[in-house]
Amino acid sequence: MSAYRTIVVGTDGSATSFAAVDRAAAVAGDTGAELVIVCAYTPTGRDDTAEAEDVLKDEAFLVRGWTPAEETLRSAEDRALAAGAGRVRTVAADGPPVEVLRKAVADANADLLVVGNRGLNTLSGRLLGSVPSDAARRAGVDVLIVHTT
Repeated sequence: MSAYRTIVVGTDGSATSFAAVDRAAAVAGDTGAELVIVCAYTPTGRDDTAEAEDVLKDEAFLVRGWTPAEETLRSAEDRALAAGAGRVRTVAADGPPVEVLRKAVADANADLLVVGNRGLNTLSGRLLGSVPSDAARRAGVDVLIVHTT
């Protein structure tokens, strides 16, 4: 089996998703692969952010649109570089996490998707499905599910 060339990992800014980023970065560093870190987001409307904007005043931009995703990606990129990844690219995309991950895998022509296991062992995850299980079923490439909890 040849080494992975392009690895996609998803993050939502949680500690468990950053654990998946760390593992993906280590694999990317070991194989010389490019690491694509992806964060899905849903644009927020004025009604959703009004209270936070009132509190934040001049820093209200931090809760609008894709800015939270971009901040998450900056943190994830720093972690990935520290964990050994040599080439890192980030993608913030509007949409449901599984669809965003699938599109990122296709767009990057990735050969490995890395996700954390959060949600796999919850009742709602077993009944309704979870991002890790849905992504694993639908990715179309090798999937590494990182034990993060």
